Amino acid sequence: MNFVADDIIHALRSAGHNVRDIHETDLGAPDVRVLGIAHGTNTVLITEDKDFGDLVFASNSPHSGVLLIRLDGFPPPDKVARVMMVLGHHINELQGAFTVLDKNKVRIRKHP
Repeated sequence: MNFVADDIIHALRSAGHNVRDIHETDLGAPDVRVLGIAHGTNTVLITEDKDFGDLVFASNSPHSGVLLIRLDGFPPPDKVARVMMVLGHHINELQGAFTVLDKNKVRIRKHP
């Protein structure tokens, strides 16, 4: 599966995923542009930025899937482990869904 991500890059690439790092290609792009890049390439956006929820639900912006990581206070290795666990268990559900990963659960919501 291909992803657009603004964090957790090395672990995803090491696991064999094709990852486009926005910081490498479109540094400073506004969120709506980032979401558009992901949608235009039919990829899942992985982010820690809650503003993407507003774009998807309040503004009804088109997307190909968003994985919102809400693990504030977790050390980076723990975040990586949790993201990799989600991918291991839910990779086939992420496309086209708005998914939230927090310290207690994973919520996957299909959004037209």
